[in-house]
Amino acid sequence: MEDLLKALVSVNGVPVEGAIKSYLYFILKSDLLYRVIMEGGQEIEQLVVPSSQTRKVLDFAHSHVLGGHLGVEKTQERVLRRFFWPGVYEAVKRYCASCPECQLASPKPHLRAPLIPLPVIDVPFERIAMDIVGPLEKSARGHQYILVILDYATRYPEAVPLRKANARNIARELVQVFARVGIPKEILTDQGTPFVSRLMKELCHLLKIQALKTSVYHPQTDGLVERFNRTLKGMLRKVVNREGKDWDMLLPYLLFAIREIPQSSTRFSPFELLYGRHPRGLLDILRETWEEQG
Repeated sequence: MEDLLKALVSVNGVPVEGAIKSYLYFILKSDLLYRVIMEGGQEIEQLVVPSSQTRKVLDFAHSHVLGGHLGVEKTQERVLRRFFWPGVYEAVKRYCASCPECQLASPKPHLRAPLIPLPVIDVPFERIAMDIVGPLEKSARGHQYILVILDYATRYPEAVPLRKANARNIARELVQVFARVGIPKEILTDQGTPFVSRLMKELCHLLKIQALKTSVYHPQTDGLVERFNRTLKGMLRKVVNREGKDWDMLLPYLLFAIREIPQSSTRFSPFELLYGRHPRGLLDILRETWEEQG
């Protein structure tokens, strides 16, 4: 037991000061061992996973469509919210580095123009950013574009497949989103034709929405939505089938993967900031199953 605790209370092989002496970092419940950590002033109980089951955790955390093939840090965050085992950090790094879908789809790095930050907005869906991704490979259902909507306060994303990226379709989908989250005070878009159309201007006028535009010469002003678009397109490249005809059906699952992960800027997930609770996902179900069996 002493050797086990020595291994468990270390992070990447470095013992935590005082942990061996007090054993305060571990608890035993129903014959299951948990590592207790403090994060954001709250205690988190990480179920200690035997080596025979770590692969299953990594598969769900990264390779499953609800994992979304996100990077090392996001995958580590997802795992460590629920589980722990000796060497977990390196295990996640190796798993992500060897993921064949990520190796094939990850783009080569390129230089980008500097991003100009906008003021922080505190009220959910008071300011949103909006953009169009596409044209993409036409899906089996005829979709070629994605309407991206991103809330500035919570970073909560929406992504709606479109057959045509015209003002009528965009306005219709916007109203559907507003019916769920409320009408924003500000919408930030680029100078794209659908966004400067008469219909969109009338919609903003009727709903008393201030339309903000990024500069023609500096579209990087809206760095938030630009980064999200890169993330979403990278995820799509990793999960779509060979023909690329099913990407629109996968959007809800990829959105879940993004919404449940804490953001570095807020330390909370978009889902938590919007709904006030942590979403129950596949890793939670896996943990509950092991706890019931234990």
